Amino acid sequence: MAKRDNYLSFKELIDFHNIKKLYHFTDRENLESIINNGGLYSWADCESKGVQIPKPGGGELSKSLDRRDNLQYYVRVSFTPEHPMMYVAMNDGRITNPVILEIDPEVIYDSETKFSDRNATRNGANVGSTFEDFKKIHFNSVKAKKHFDLDAEEQPFFQAEVLVKNFIPMEKILNIGNFGIKLPNTTKSLQTKIPYTAQITRSTPTAFIFLLDHSVSMGRTTTLMGERMTMAEAVARIVNRQINELVLRCIKSNEVRHYFDIAVIGYGKDSYSAWNGNLSGRDFVSPEELRDNPYKRITVKEEKRTRKGTVIKEVEKVQWIEATHTGNSTYFHKGFEHAKRLLDDWMEAHHDKDCYPPTIIHITDGEYNGASKDMVQQKANELKSMFTNDGNVILFNIHITPSEDSILSFPKSKDELVNNRYAQALFDMSSILPLRYNEEICKVKSTDPSVRHSAMAVNADMSTLIKLMDIGTPTNISASK
Repeated sequence: MAKRDNYLSFKELIDFHNIKKLYHFTDRENLESIINNGGLYSWADCESKGVQIPKPGGGELSKSLDRRDNLQYYVRVSFTPEHPMMYVAMNDGRITNPVILEIDPEVIYDSETKFSDRNATRNGANVGSTFEDFKKIHFNSVKAKKHFDLDAEEQPFFQAEVLVKNFIPMEKILNIGNFGIKLPNTTKSLQTKIPYTAQITRSTPTAFIFLLDHSVSMGRTTTLMGERMTMAEAVARIVNRQINELVLRCIKSNEVRHYFDIAVIGYGKDSYSAWNGNLSGRDFVSPEELRDNPYKRITVKEEKRTRKGTVIKEVEKVQWIEATHTGNSTYFHKGFEHAKRLLDDWMEAHHDKDCYPPTIIHITDGEYNGASKDMVQQKANELKSMFTNDGNVILFNIHITPSEDSILSFPKSKDELVNNRYAQALFDMSSILPLRYNEEICKVKSTDPSVRHSAMAVNADMSTLIKLMDIGTPTNISASK
């Protein structure tokens, strides 16, 4: 890359605006190709060199606009990790597990690099390679956290771009070594990374968020272990059971090890921490805190395996959350926003660790309201686009019902959801599960072990919810750490 003569003028402006990194989003499946080919190529360079892109982020319309403006040989880089086009690509199904590559801003100094004050193919965009063109970028706007934080007339400038000619070499991709994939000319001990395989240890924990619908419709009656109760009560018992199971997995030789951080969020018209007792108001809590701070104990009916088969017995169980069905609305977006706030802090605390990604299990009995479909989808995408070195956050959406409707769980594609608008919406909001989940999914439905499934279900009854919760909380605990 040939450095331009006046690069110090660019550097002065970059330093003034505290630009430490640029960003490029791609799918996790593309990382190995990027590494094997020595860096990021433009899509046109990939085509000319015969480089296959497993998950191309741009569609045919994007390519035709690039050709129109003679930009097909440029790698597009932004000033923000929250690029709106990443969510468009997720909605279109072009990418499913986005990762954000951090680019050294020194690519700006290359003499062939161009700059655009907004999306370079948008009408009215100023595109050029001079310092005067660079100064036309609205730096205050590109530093906003999200484009929604800006006035409507300023939002287009959030998507200002740096266009790097042909190629960004690996040494300019600052975080390329964070994904566990073998890099050329590095130690042989670094092996190819298969996502969602990180061991869960005290130094590399994971997190679980249970996101619970507390709307009034959860007061409808259902059956759990032969006992009639509200859906809210059934869900509370099942979630308490699952939390207790997670705590038990952490007990080693009478020591409670910090393998997980666990949060419970309730929502109706607002969202809030759903812990009770000493943990009331807390966000994430540790397994040891859960063991030491039970809210109450109740007697419940539970299936037990005996020599004579499975029987239902009464057992005493610890409870940390209460049944609630007082919300007058079903604001999915408020629950998703709350989960995002918790995970922003959790990710920051664990950004340099090889942690199994957090899992969110969202349980609801009805359709969302209070926000448009696009806004709710955006909030779900923001969760799914968060990632650790080991993989993207996994978002389960489980719709429950007291009726006898046919249960549909873990669909392979939208084709299984014809004529069910709500199920299709949940499909779009849910993560595509890695193949490691298929062994457990086979216990619920027959499946091809090579096909990935969506982390969702509709019309689940309480017995199915228990099975889905078991599938949604897999652990890969290292027994010695």
